Amino acid sequence: MPADPTDQKRYRILTIDGGGIRGVYAAVLLDRLAVAVPSFLDHVDLVAGTSTGGIIALGLADGLAPSDLVKLYRDNAGKIFDDSWLDDLKDVGGLYGADYDNEKLRDVLKGVFGRKKLASLGKRVLVPTFDLDSGKVRGKVRMWKPKFFHNFPGPDSDGSELAIDVALRTCAAPTYFPSYQGYIDGSVVAINPSMAALAQALDDEAANQRLENIRLLSIGTGINPTYLEGQDLDWGFAQWARPLITLMSDGVMGVADYQCAQLLDEHYHRLAPVLPKAIALDDASKIEDLIRYAKAEDLTDTIAWLREHFD
Repeated sequence: MPADPTDQKRYRILTIDGGGIRGVYAAVLLDRLAVAVPSFLDHVDLVAGTSTGGIIALGLADGLAPSDLVKLYRDNAGKIFDDSWLDDLKDVGGLYGADYDNEKLRDVLKGVFGRKKLASLGKRVLVPTFDLDSGKVRGKVRMWKPKFFHNFPGPDSDGSELAIDVALRTCAAPTYFPSYQGYIDGSVVAINPSMAALAQALDDEAANQRLENIRLLSIGTGINPTYLEGQDLDWGFAQWARPLITLMSDGVMGVADYQCAQLLDEHYHRLAPVLPKAIALDDASKIEDLIRYAKAEDLTDTIAWLREHFD
């Protein structure tokens, strides 16, 4: 007789959204949760993250503590988001060329991950990106497509990929950073990677879990209080171009939240507070503000959920 699925081990997933510099906000939330429920990170079976959340996910999978990640942002954000005089000469009005090069980010990540491969990380990890060109492959259509890097064993495993390369691919936000090795920021497909992580957990060639055994904690990077005023906006491309990327990213984020809540019910918890004021994803001057906001957030419900569902 098959085992009762409720008797099987819980499968615990942690996901972290994208959000640029606002990753420090998520890192502080995680640090506070780890203090309140010390065992919860040890119990995580799969950690998924997009863009800045991808760096956090890879770091946690490699054994870094959330406090280490807070320090990483504090010490390096100003260097990473530093638009040099050369960029200013190249990029008049932000029309040509990315705002920042990725060399500084690469140097920071090299110090964190070195030449470590996904297969050598201590936890299973999933990191969304977007492949701009599948290349000329016989029998297949050449096109762009989402790519989800992971270190589960099997024929489609990405265990041989360097963690630093995967991090740079998922952080290559259009207009902010150049594409990296043919990939751009995973936020264009899954700024909230919760549904992607759930699918990976259910895949019989990956984690091969049953839905009723899965527990999923989703962490946001602070939602900006953004809105567009007006009932009938008869706008063209020029007017929509500026808010469109943020609008679509926030919309995709909400879709993943809705889907996970419907599928997992009380076994899913989303911690994604709205920030007191909007903070751009490249505004490194707001690091201390983000840390202060995260320290002030009420985590009572999340801590109670962790104690019931993760421990």
